Amino acid sequence: MSETTFLTSQLKAGQIDRRQFVGRMAALGAVGVLGTRLADTALAATPVKGGHMRFAMGHGSTTDALDPGKVLNGFLSSTHYAITNTLTEVDANGKLVPKLAESWEANDAATKWTFAIRKGVEFHDGKSLTPDDIIASINHHRGDKSESSAKSMVAPITEVKADGRNVVVTLSGGDADFPFKLSSFNFPVYQANSDGTLNWKSGVGVGGYVLKEINPGVKALFERNPNYWQQNRAHFASAELLAVSDPAARQNALIAGEVDGIDRLDLKTASRMAQQPGIVVEEVAGKTHYTFPMRTDTAPFDDNNVRMALKHAFDRDAMLKTILYGYGSVGNDQPISSAYPFFNAELEQRAYDPDKARHYLKKAGLSELSIQLSAADAAFAGAVDAAVLFGEHAKKAGISVSIKREPNDGYWSNVWKKKPFCACYWPGYPTPDSILTQAYAAGASWNDTYWAHDGFNKLLVAARSELDGAKRGEMYGDMQRILRDEGGLILPFFANDVFAVSTKVGHDKLSSNYDVDGRMYFERWWFKNA
Repeated sequence: MSETTFLTSQLKAGQIDRRQFVGRMAALGAVGVLGTRLADTALAATPVKGGHMRFAMGHGSTTDALDPGKVLNGFLSSTHYAITNTLTEVDANGKLVPKLAESWEANDAATKWTFAIRKGVEFHDGKSLTPDDIIASINHHRGDKSESSAKSMVAPITEVKADGRNVVVTLSGGDADFPFKLSSFNFPVYQANSDGTLNWKSGVGVGGYVLKEINPGVKALFERNPNYWQQNRAHFASAELLAVSDPAARQNALIAGEVDGIDRLDLKTASRMAQQPGIVVEEVAGKTHYTFPMRTDTAPFDDNNVRMALKHAFDRDAMLKTILYGYGSVGNDQPISSAYPFFNAELEQRAYDPDKARHYLKKAGLSELSIQLSAADAAFAGAVDAAVLFGEHAKKAGISVSIKREPNDGYWSNVWKKKPFCACYWPGYPTPDSILTQAYAAGASWNDTYWAHDGFNKLLVAARSELDGAKRGEMYGDMQRILRDEGGLILPFFANDVFAVSTKVGHDKLSSNYDVDGRMYFERWWFKNA
């Protein structure tokens, strides 16, 4: 064993502290940053129990509810992941791993899935987890009267039943990705009521933390669940989730030591934040994307020529540089990036072209166009600036864009899906089917463009049940082309996930499945010295 390895093992075992480690590494010649990084790495790899974790998010609204069918932002999904579990989980490598389901298997057609439910799991009130709780958590999103945003995801389910400790889900058609969907924040598990409905209002889950208080749009407080079945998770003694919509306020809180982590770092100050003592800026390339959805059921956006004109009036390269400061990549008006399987790399990248925008306006019978664009930084950091920048670019195409700055609070309830043209963001999803089904399938609750395309929908159903990878890839490639050229979304860029934490915070490899480590930071992270 080398001396460096020996000292690292001593540090991880707590036999020497960080200062002793760095000093002895210096004596060996491994001085300065190297010694510091080795110390930080060794400490980060050894979870420590305890401490009060405070995380500030640029999400949250006073209209929020804990209802799993109405999770409209990261504040709610982070809360669900803290206080309860899902059947499956996507790990830091994008692999699906067991959670409340110990294992799962399907028939050859992928139309029947059997999940073996983990034994020995208790809710916070001491009740044991049963298959009935799983069934209620799935059925909560089903039925004609359901208003769940995940209704389209469960629409193919024809039956959910218990078979001993197993839960058997039967689908109307094959779905090779079905277990991935059950890792979503839409499917947190709560207790079943006696009538089979879901008791989500109690907030009593099976997760690493017990919900002590929730004030929508303000904060949520948690205490560690001492009986959590995953003893190697949920290391903090308590945690606090704060809704802070203003980026400067979040950053100042981190600098002042009032919080231990923040999301949605203001990118124009990210480099300066990285130079602050005691702060680490994290960057993860993933699937998060920012969009400007147009309601295709509302004039003038019901004319695809108008939509194509607007798509060509976006200067994506300038917007990436100005709004994201290069922390991302240009988009192509469809949500499947190169981070997904079945990405269509043959699609020509759309570029800023005022002349082509005018061409499409002419096809729509217009010589000029005046529209209103609603935006608020609740949609994404810099959304208002992006809207203003688009207005400047669009002028060259004969398009006048009036920017309406909306209130941050209530944005997702009062503006998104309500106003004909607005700003929006989407986190990454585990599979192409997940994002395409939830956001662009006809009638989907989160179809914010109100788009319905027969050819696209037929391909979506067919690809879901196609087990031949090559054929499936062709179908997803066709869907990306259709959505790019006929859909109602403008997707100018994919954003890297850039957030900041105190140097006190330790974690393993960060997930790109949703932002901030898959929004499971309370469960996965720890303090290096609690």
